Amino acid sequence: MSGRVRWGLLVTGAYADVAMRANAGSRTTEFVAVAHDDAASARAYADRHGLARAYGTYEELLADDEVEAVFVAVDPVGHAPAAIRALRAGKHVVVEKPLALTAKDADEVFRVAEEAGRLCMEGIFFRHHPRTLLAKRLLDEGVIGELRYLYAACTANLPPDYFRRHRELGGGGLFDLGAFTLSAIRFFGGSPERVYAEEVRRDGGADLNFSAQLRLPGDVLAQFEVGQEVCRGDALHVVGTTGRFVLDDPWFSRDVTHLELQRQGPPPHADPVSEYLPVDLEGAYRCGGTYAVSRMQFDDVSRAVLDGTEPPFGRADAVEQAAVMDALLESGAHARAVTLGR
Repeated sequence: MSGRVRWGLLVTGAYADVAMRANAGSRTTEFVAVAHDDAASARAYADRHGLARAYGTYEELLADDEVEAVFVAVDPVGHAPAAIRALRAGKHVVVEKPLALTAKDADEVFRVAEEAGRLCMEGIFFRHHPRTLLAKRLLDEGVIGELRYLYAACTANLPPDYFRRHRELGGGGLFDLGAFTLSAIRFFGGSPERVYAEEVRRDGGADLNFSAQLRLPGDVLAQFEVGQEVCRGDALHVVGTTGRFVLDDPWFSRDVTHLELQRQGPPPHADPVSEYLPVDLEGAYRCGGTYAVSRMQFDDVSRAVLDGTEPPFGRADAVEQAAVMDALLESGAHARAVTLGR
């Protein structure tokens, strides 16, 4: 195996461009090939990004022995099927979120991965950023006291023809933007015990706006909101008994250098006082916003491939994420609370 893992790209989504630019200077990850369902489009994409090989079918790329790993960036409805094909072809796989549209399909992806002896991970890149990891470490160390509440938001006003708004392609607010907010709640607070959701659909289509309340272990409450027809906004608050972490731009971490820690002021009811804790970023990651955090994700997986270890997020994480989404969709459809684990 070479000093860098050679990656191929199964492409229709915009995150593919992010991955290409992010990893241009990576020491562990090298994109060498792209496949599209149109040969001319694949060739044009390869020329634009300096890739050596372009294929007009996914099968051709998966048959390329020089490609060791694959990034699945097709429409969401095709994520799980494409991942399974890649794994059976002997490739390691990162799947753009959501990994699958149901927990059953997510579990099948990892069953095939284990059968093939290959690594697989759902690509939710904010979890790899040093600021996110710093907040989690400080939470575990009790810096903000006992965790009591989590709030997450990710909203955008997307064009009506944007593919992630269309239900038949696996679109909708929860699968698109909710992948971030739900993952953050689970990352900091653990496995939800009960969920209650409300959704807004237009003309029988996908859930364009979606909000939920969740109960987590230890009497921790959480709330998130996502929307595809809402003014842009991103937020993540991790709230404890004596302080809170405020993560602005939590999902893409553009030019982030500090973590905001708010500590409770003196009694009886003083306003919290903010301090800004420096985030340790290697120089290689100072390549601008989304590109940086995307490279961190691929570096983590490539290092796991090179070292023969497991990536930081695997089967249990992805299957639980999909199972909670199953419960949230059920709750939103019927406007009733759903208890998990039964």
